[in-house]
Amino acid sequence: MSVIAEEEVRGGRVVFKEISAEDEDQQPTEIESLCMNCYQNGTTRLLLTKIPFFKEVILSSFTCPNCNWSNTEIQSAGRIQEEGVSYTLLVRSKQDMNREVVKADCATTRIPELDFEIPAFTQKGALSTIEGLIDRAVAGLEQDQPTRKTTAPEVASKIDEFIEKLKKLKDVESPFTLIIDDPSGNSFVENPFVPQKDEALTVTRYKRTAQQDIQLGLKADDDDEEEKPGNDIETLRNEVLKFDTNCPECNAPASTNMKLVQIPHFKEVIIMATNCDSCGHRTNEVKSGGATEELGTRITLHLTDPSDMSRDLLKSETCGVHIPELEFELGMAAVGGKFTTVEGLLKDVKDLIVDKNPFTCGDSSTPERTKKLELFGKKIDQIIAGEMEAHIILDDPAGNSYLQNVYAPEPDPEMKIEKYERTFEQNEELGLNDMKTEGYHDQSADR
Repeated sequence: MSVIAEEEVRGGRVVFKEISAEDEDQQPTEIESLCMNCYQNGTTRLLLTKIPFFKEVILSSFTCPNCNWSNTEIQSAGRIQEEGVSYTLLVRSKQDMNREVVKADCATTRIPELDFEIPAFTQKGALSTIEGLIDRAVAGLEQDQPTRKTTAPEVASKIDEFIEKLKKLKDVESPFTLIIDDPSGNSFVENPFVPQKDEALTVTRYKRTAQQDIQLGLKADDDDEEEKPGNDIETLRNEVLKFDTNCPECNAPASTNMKLVQIPHFKEVIIMATNCDSCGHRTNEVKSGGATEELGTRITLHLTDPSDMSRDLLKSETCGVHIPELEFELGMAAVGGKFTTVEGLLKDVKDLIVDKNPFTCGDSSTPERTKKLELFGKKIDQIIAGEMEAHIILDDPAGNSYLQNVYAPEPDPEMKIEKYERTFEQNEELGLNDMKTEGYHDQSADR
């Protein structure tokens, strides 16, 4: 899979093409393969394509002319994301059952109320709905029931009772929780209220464990290489480090440059920039080079003049963005860390919510949703042009975000900076509750 994804463009020939009814050359590849139902030969058709505004995928369809058994599957051909993602959805109505879901094969699905779990790699990837996921789970449990009723009647009876409980979930007589945990970061659950925040849906991004890296094939299970000694920090400040990666846009081989930079009157940050020679895509990301601050920081800027758009802005990966006038809230890590301007951040927000939203095109779009997003984009343009006053709030519990004070060293009348104590939940999300930094000096002295 990764080999195919890395060679999207080879010898001038495009492997992954966008879906088009007019492209006569876009024909599936047919492969003779064994039917797992009757053990005779059938046909598998593979189509390497791009879903607009989403990513590269491999569509596969198997049919057997002997027993008429068929099977379809969708697999991601894109790169594994830097962080895993967990979606927690409180299903409260039948409308929630129609939410679209992209579930990767490495994702784990859980329903805590029934103590039900579908482990990773036990189902193929799917583009479906919440109701479709439940139907798929029911079909999987019913598959071997005739055999169980003969060999283990008691087990079959309990499974029948559980199947009925699963089917009743589709009526949503009482709310239940659906959790999709994907260490590859390639799964997705629809938010029908975009650009507003979905109160029923919680999205959490996390660092993968070593065991998850092994399961995804990113690390060998016998990889016990010793850590190489790090470079001197002064050398790193004066050096641009370069390493190979894949372009996030076209997946072609690209290079990423990384450098330590000192922001005046603030702190040290790490700037990472990726340039792709194949498609010309460029991206940059900023990560804090310092420790987590003792207090969180909330910066509120009243946008009253077009000149405010040119203020320098550092948004760390732990910072959330709020625009009260638009009832808009952007969670942590949604657009990553950035060192840009206020205008640049607003354009990134518009690009993420309006232009590159995978559920605003094709069968996934609805006129009401499209109209709502178009109105949101127009209001962002009005704020950038200075035609609409608004407040932009940077809320960073780690205290690593920054907004330029153009009146420095005097206070800025349009900007308010608040320091606050983090809640237990915020410390938990930052991984600080389990971190111990006291007592190591005394322990080493005793030894």
